[in-house]
Amino acid sequence: MAITGGSNLNTVEMSQKQALSSNYLDFTGTTDNTWAQQYVPDLMEKEAEVFGPRTISGFLSQVGAEESMTADQVVWSEQGRLHLSFKGSITSASAGADPGGGSGTVAQFTCTQDIDGNAVTTTHGIRVNDTVICSNSDGIFKCMVTVVADDVIDIVPYGGTAIAANATANGTTLLVYGSEYGKGMSYVTAAGTTNSTDQRGANEPQFKSFKNKPVIIKDYYEVSGSDASRIGWIEVSNEDGSSGYLWYLKAESDTRARFTDYLEMAMLEGELNVAGSNLDGASIIAGSEAGGADRVGTEGLFAAISSRGNVTTGVTGVNAATDLAEFDAILAEFDNQGAIEENMMFVNRATSLAMDDMLASMNSYGAGGTSYGVFDNSEDMALNLGFSGFRRGSYDFYKSDFRYLNDKATRGGINAANAANAVRGVVIPAGTSSVYDQQLGKNMKRPFLHVRYRASATDNRRMKSWVTGSVGATTSALDAMSVHFLSERCLITQGANNFMLMK
Repeated sequence: MAITGGSNLNTVEMSQKQALSSNYLDFTGTTDNTWAQQYVPDLMEKEAEVFGPRTISGFLSQVGAEESMTADQVVWSEQGRLHLSFKGSITSASAGADPGGGSGTVAQFTCTQDIDGNAVTTTHGIRVNDTVICSNSDGIFKCMVTVVADDVIDIVPYGGTAIAANATANGTTLLVYGSEYGKGMSYVTAAGTTNSTDQRGANEPQFKSFKNKPVIIKDYYEVSGSDASRIGWIEVSNEDGSSGYLWYLKAESDTRARFTDYLEMAMLEGELNVAGSNLDGASIIAGSEAGGADRVGTEGLFAAISSRGNVTTGVTGVNAATDLAEFDAILAEFDNQGAIEENMMFVNRATSLAMDDMLASMNSYGAGGTSYGVFDNSEDMALNLGFSGFRRGSYDFYKSDFRYLNDKATRGGINAANAANAVRGVVIPAGTSSVYDQQLGKNMKRPFLHVRYRASATDNRRMKSWVTGSVGATTSALDAMSVHFLSERCLITQGANNFMLMK
């Protein structure tokens, strides 16, 4: 089945930087659309709103908060994992006397990275007499650590089965689950003698530090004094509630609405340029801190999740999360991360309908439509074919349509043109997280997603708007009215490991 637009489908052009003849009446033409005839047409003055709500802003206001800042960048730290779990390989397995004088088989584990894939060698924190689980393709073994020599760790299994050599890169996982010491024993060395000082030292907690920088977003609208005093024949009605017969009101309102959308779109789509790019070290943006560590750009939501979060990919041209098996994989990944139980899903139309169908198929009466939805349908009730949320395992998901991903003039058009790389939705954890704010010097609880804007006692750059010129309040010799819009802001995505990007 395919849908084809009619030949006379309304395709009103977008705003352009020119005066269009279509905005004015033609008194000299000869067609039926002009006034070159003896009969007065019946004018319908009200401008028809054929595209519905044209703005896409509102997403960030639902899932985050806003907070002022006074610096050129925002730096925050996020806690590391609590338990010690590392990956590596079993480089050797030799039968011989263990340090305690027994005849057990000693296996050597070479540590290469932590459980999240970060390179770790000598700073792993595993100590002598720790009890560990060793897991690889050969099985699962409970062992004790007998010797620690930098990144090489000797482990002896409790059971009688020897641990075979396994050279698969990062194919072996070692998890510390406790420790075991003898009576009156402090710490043990490789020779089996006691020592009052642990050869590995105390374990210090680790954290990761992240930063983002604000960008300055600007726009403006200008109308001459002559046009501002001219009445049009179309009665305009704008999203901001203004109306009248002055066409510049329409243009100024559209500029403001478009700028408001830019504030949100920039926070979603923003990118930091990488070293070596065409923007690196360039003076394209005057006064910017371009090049190297001082980069132009800002990290938006999609970029943050792609680099620090999770990405689920559905079948090309179809949808992600269209069955429970695929959704269970998402839950399993959340279990590996922060396990935030309440999550909000903002998805495009196709993915939303696919989820509705997935949930409806779980109902044995779904095929007949007798109890499809949140109530038992009767012949006098409207059939509810949609779901606003569901619970799977210990997780609650609240689903909402994301207009930005549906509208043809925004990401919806990009998705349609490039289905293989389409963004179909995001899963965002609800609630707040606790992080250390280096600017304030203390732990703060904030939403996982929030916007920082530049502000001080002198200037608030959250959303500035001012008028210059000689129209209205006279501020210059320019015979025009210029309306300026400006904001300086960035998005903070905390705990991106709890987010999911659906592609």
